[in-house]
Amino acid sequence: MKKLLTVLFTFIIGLTYAQSVKSPDEFLGYTLGDRYTRHHEMIDYFRYVDAQLSNVQITQYGKTYEDRPLIYTIITSQENFAKLEDIRMDNLKRTGLASGTPSANKIAIVWMSYNVHGNEASGMEAALKTLHELVSTTRGQEYLKNTVVIMDPCINPDGRDRFTNFNNQYINVIPNSSSDAAENNEPWPRGRANHYLFDLNRDWAWLQQTESQARLKAYNQWMPHIHVDFHEQGFNSPYYFAPAAEPFHAVITNWQREFQTTIGKNNAKYFDEKSWLFFTKENFDLLYPSYGDTYPTYNGAIGMTYEQGGQRGVSIMTREGVPLTLEQRLLHHHTTGMSTVEVASKNAIKLVDEFEKYFKENLSNPFGTYKSYVIKADNNTDKIEELTSWMDKHAINYGFVGSSKAGKGFDYQTQTQGTFTLNAEDIVVNTFQPKSRFITTVFEPQSKLSDSVTYDITAWNLFYAYNLKGYALTERLNAGKAYEKKKTDAPAITNAYAYIFKYESVKDAEFLSELLKRNFRVRIAQQAFTVNGNAFNAGTIIVTKTNNEGIIDFDKVVQTLATNYKRTLYTSTTGFVDKGKDFGSSEVAYLETPKVAMLMGDGSSSLSAGEVWHYFEQQLHYPLTQIRTNQLKRTDLDQYNVLIVPEGYYDIFDDAQLERINTWVSAGGKLIVIGDALESFSDKKGFSLKHYKNDEAKKAIEKLDEEWKKKDGLIRYEDAERKNISENISGAIYKIAVDNSHPLAFGLGNHYFTLKTNTIRYDFMEDAWNVGVLKGNAKPVQGFAGYKANKKMDNTLSFGVQQKGRGNIVYFVDNPLFRCFWEQGKFVFGNAVFMVL
Repeated sequence: MKKLLTVLFTFIIGLTYAQSVKSPDEFLGYTLGDRYTRHHEMIDYFRYVDAQLSNVQITQYGKTYEDRPLIYTIITSQENFAKLEDIRMDNLKRTGLASGTPSANKIAIVWMSYNVHGNEASGMEAALKTLHELVSTTRGQEYLKNTVVIMDPCINPDGRDRFTNFNNQYINVIPNSSSDAAENNEPWPRGRANHYLFDLNRDWAWLQQTESQARLKAYNQWMPHIHVDFHEQGFNSPYYFAPAAEPFHAVITNWQREFQTTIGKNNAKYFDEKSWLFFTKENFDLLYPSYGDTYPTYNGAIGMTYEQGGQRGVSIMTREGVPLTLEQRLLHHHTTGMSTVEVASKNAIKLVDEFEKYFKENLSNPFGTYKSYVIKADNNTDKIEELTSWMDKHAINYGFVGSSKAGKGFDYQTQTQGTFTLNAEDIVVNTFQPKSRFITTVFEPQSKLSDSVTYDITAWNLFYAYNLKGYALTERLNAGKAYEKKKTDAPAITNAYAYIFKYESVKDAEFLSELLKRNFRVRIAQQAFTVNGNAFNAGTIIVTKTNNEGIIDFDKVVQTLATNYKRTLYTSTTGFVDKGKDFGSSEVAYLETPKVAMLMGDGSSSLSAGEVWHYFEQQLHYPLTQIRTNQLKRTDLDQYNVLIVPEGYYDIFDDAQLERINTWVSAGGKLIVIGDALESFSDKKGFSLKHYKNDEAKKAIEKLDEEWKKKDGLIRYEDAERKNISENISGAIYKIAVDNSHPLAFGLGNHYFTLKTNTIRYDFMEDAWNVGVLKGNAKPVQGFAGYKANKKMDNTLSFGVQQKGRGNIVYFVDNPLFRCFWEQGKFVFGNAVFMVL
């Protein structure tokens, strides 16, 4: 009788929920799928459901750059909700991120993320429908008995509303399915990216964007067992769900592979019932660590991408002659979402047990050849602090080695195995910790590729991104002492003739930016010098009292800024140096304050333009004027002395425009060109950049192509994709030689690790400075490069400077700001802006 009453009570409670909560259609006043829902309308509905039900909880975990709220919503049973904090802490105890023994209660945690790409907009619509079904149906209530569902309905609100506002403005009363229709063709920059035009689905690991930083903090507070990232792909593609394609990173466990298949088969069951097309095991691999499927996977979850055809208006005609509607798209995502929650619920105990096993192995027997990674203490302090801050955000443990000892392992600077001495204040990160597998993916010297056909870059090692001296060891090395930041002394200063600051990091470039914004007249040492017994390299910043008489409280302001920016302050009471050029020498050059403009708009890569924009606003905090490409002809370039051309394929650079830019450069302007935008200037009159330095060099490459073509003549049709791979470079890292006597390479040392994401080749320039070059036989230090493409990289330019009249042209073959996680690339780009005079 008691059991019967319990069942009856549960039924009544479920019926009450169903009757008390309006559907999205009822609340919004239109049928989901008729138009795109604006972000604030979605927020209103989620808040409405939260207010109506005591087993639903909204948490605002952050804000976007455009001040829109970022939320996640927890949905579970009443019983689970009463002990929600216990469930969360039990889960963290299983990972080792919290101390203590978890209870015997085993509740599955499923996190579903929608709309990381703003114009893949069926995701948020599906989130609305899925929320309603979870809280208002018997099916949903059943799943929630042993499952906590966390929904992030819109990861990218700024991009979402950019797309939604466009589409709602251009949609016809009866939606037009033509691919030519305005409503199906977004203008630049489209809604995919966030405010700074970043792809947030490539930023999970690197955390360059505020949305990513806020989300990861929330994610690490829960550490879900399953994470689903809802996307859209080309509108002609059927639905994709897991299992993923090869390559799988080697750190992925057999259980993670198997359970992807379990979920995939359940999804397939529902799609088969409706005769909906789908595919699995193709295109979308699990390698690059900064995706919404891989990052959770490397942190113990079953991480998956679900891809629905779309990225267009409310209706689009497919190549099969059948319209694809928003209603269909959101229903497909809703179906896989509910199916995933179902599988989690039915396998909750096994899911939790395997999750716990994953982290026990991390703590006691971590995967991988290398068990410890050492960052040398004599690396630049700013780089160390930047990297340790990054590790803190990912809950990675590290500390000082604690004492001097001998070591043996892989040297990142030389790419060789050897012996070395470890010092007490070297930093060690070992893999015997909760985030073990993630640590391996970002620090291991070389990732194993089970398949060279990949969706993204194949190299990302942070030792190379920061150009750090360090080692990978096969033995376990525990920290002997807690890490402490180095303190910056603020010496008492009187009677300073000049203030001196080293220039070795992005933080130094940020400090220089602040000086220039405050109208300080700054000088740059073009050569190394010694004064008062202190040695300084070329690129050192010198601020003299002379020429800065207009700065009120000069000494106080300089010293305060140095303290605020944690810069080590050196002084001299004389302009007479011990060694090198005196401060009044022409070799201690006056730095003209950059007045920077950047092209953006049609023709430019929105990602590259966004990287430059973000770099100036969020890292240098330096003013930047963005000029639309269609405005360039009408722009008075004399207002600026720096013009940046981001990656892209431009049709605005005709002969007249190139001549105009040549004239502007000769008069003292600085043109900075990035990546594939170089094609607009190469082999053109007035520009030193050439694909081939002469006909002989061109014929040598053409001969190679002919030889390869003959070999490929009998290739099988099914192998065509792999043939193409041999001609590509999938984001590989190369070690390039650097002329660090040139201002573009100040502070770099004698080499630089470049992340090459293209196959563009340029010969060494004549009558110009080849500052960074790939000498001899090119070979990546990490990542995959097709043998044909790699061969063409022998003896080619990476970056250089052409002096022209009183100005300069800076050429970057590889994008130094790629996704803004390449720390040393950001530093080199700062040199281009400030140091190249």
